[in-house]
Amino acid sequence: MAGPKQVVLIISVFVLLVHYSQCFYLPGVAPQDFQKGDELKVKVNKLTSTKTQLPYSYYSLPYCKPERIVDSAENLGEVLRGDRIENSPYVFKMREPLMCNVVCRLTLNKKTADEFKEKINDEYRVNMILDNLPLVVPIRRPDQENGIVYQQGFRVGLRGQYAGSKEEKHFIHNHLAFTVKYHKDPQAETSRIVGFEVKPFSVKHEYEGDWSEKTRLTTCDPHAKRAVTNSESPQEVDDKKEIIFTYDVEFQESDVKWASRWDTYLLMADDQIHWFSIVNSLMIVVFLSGMVAMIMLRTLYRDISKYNQLETQEEAQEETGWKLVHGDVFRPPANSDLLCVYVGTGVQFFGMFLVTMIFAVLGFLSPSNRGGLMTAMLLVWIFMGLLAGYASARLYKMFKGTEWKKITLKTAFMFPGICFAIFFVLNALIWGEKSSGAVPFGTMFALVFLWFGISVPLVFVGSYIGFRKPAIEDPVKTNKIPRQIPEQPWYMNPIFSILIGGILPFGAIFIELFFILTSIWLHQFYYLFGFLLLVFLILIVTCAEITIVLCYFQLCSEDYLWWWRSYLTSGSSALYLFLYAAFYFFTKLEISKPVSGILYFGYMLIASYAFFVLTGTIGFYACFWFTRLIYSSVKID
Repeated sequence: MAGPKQVVLIISVFVLLVHYSQCFYLPGVAPQDFQKGDELKVKVNKLTSTKTQLPYSYYSLPYCKPERIVDSAENLGEVLRGDRIENSPYVFKMREPLMCNVVCRLTLNKKTADEFKEKINDEYRVNMILDNLPLVVPIRRPDQENGIVYQQGFRVGLRGQYAGSKEEKHFIHNHLAFTVKYHKDPQAETSRIVGFEVKPFSVKHEYEGDWSEKTRLTTCDPHAKRAVTNSESPQEVDDKKEIIFTYDVEFQESDVKWASRWDTYLLMADDQIHWFSIVNSLMIVVFLSGMVAMIMLRTLYRDISKYNQLETQEEAQEETGWKLVHGDVFRPPANSDLLCVYVGTGVQFFGMFLVTMIFAVLGFLSPSNRGGLMTAMLLVWIFMGLLAGYASARLYKMFKGTEWKKITLKTAFMFPGICFAIFFVLNALIWGEKSSGAVPFGTMFALVFLWFGISVPLVFVGSYIGFRKPAIEDPVKTNKIPRQIPEQPWYMNPIFSILIGGILPFGAIFIELFFILTSIWLHQFYYLFGFLLLVFLILIVTCAEITIVLCYFQLCSEDYLWWWRSYLTSGSSALYLFLYAAFYFFTKLEISKPVSGILYFGYMLIASYAFFVLTGTIGFYACFWFTRLIYSSVKID
């Protein structure tokens, strides 16, 4: 037992850990305290549209500019997402309300008017940031529980008609009514920002006389306490039209603490659907687990007992089922090199998903850390190259391969090379549209450096370690002459059984997949990583069990070509994922531009390819373990 001194020491360490854990914040996500009168600077981010999926920088439109535009430092994930964070002329002071503050006056020409009209037609939204919080528009929804839902950013403008006219006009949101919510510290006089909302209005501002810096507007006037409350007299967008940009700032004290300020953004009114998804997936797992248990406990136990009790040669010659193919079951498959490459890449993906998911569940990749998720996935993928090299080399050596450097090069370049080629073509298309979503040359060079400078050497290190290890020995000897495979029934046809095998793994994830696609393509927050980790674990079990069940039926039909089929059985779920992505495109998205459609299907093709490699590897390893287990349990004469 520990003495009193050790107990005191343990308690002291625990108290210190609790104290420091309260003081610990992630980089760039620490709270900032503001005194009354402290300057608050609003930053502008990209313009986004769910109709085109092409982000543009804020200043690609002729909005009011500050004296000098300063780019904020962006991480790799932010650049890949198309974020372009810059300063803005919207500057105000903490807890000092403003009314009808003029930002600038602008006279449109045909070119600038057409630019605004195009963005209004494509339903672009303006994104802004204050103290790392994105700007949201509160929308009342009587059908929702809490009555209010939040949309990121405000529309550039609207289309509409004047009363009595059928001609459609474009109107710009030129007056912004900001609401900054803050939580006040009862002890100190400091406050922390916990909300940043806006109500956009389109107002044709009017004034008397000639325009000067001191001109007072008649449409909204802080001296006369005349505020903008509606868009009854909207500001039209057309050639030679004058637009005056204005804003109000209101400060509201809030009970929401700084640590909970993201909750309103992340609240999902439909978390019951996620639980339904989990229950649905668990039912599939229970069904499959029952089948696997039946095979393992009843059939296999009976088979192995029977095979081990065979004494006479006559009885041995009458053996049927999976035992018959023991001399061929571990015969290396056709294109074994390619299988080794895909298995290695799958291990790399598995490691990346698992590590990233654990970090996300622990809260390291919160939405406040913009681009953090993508940066983390990319970096973890690169370092998992070590496992990719190791897994492919171990399997290659088992297949009696000798050229380990060749297999290492294929592992390091095949999957990343195909994805990079697709990505490069898509990036060229985005570049052609002059979108901020195009990855700059410097970032592209950084990606190539990460691939060639870190990932490839790590794959080589992993391969070297894997190839130095003793080869995995087969539990039974392989015959010199391959056995002839009897004619198979229609339901054991390879294509049919492979396609059937992919349905259940896809069924386990498709509800959660809907939310992931919505967060990516409809620009909504996704932060249900706990649910996602559960679904990922269910996916692993489903892929493993469906492959084991179908592999057992295949071996019982005396078909010993299980290597590739085990990979393709669970990997075929990627085909269903891509088909679902196509269904989602035509039913949920309103994409009209051909370039945007190509982007969508290009990125979903990469995602489906990655999913194929991941699920295929899970199925392969499950079947590999299963076959070694059953054949090592039988006495072979």
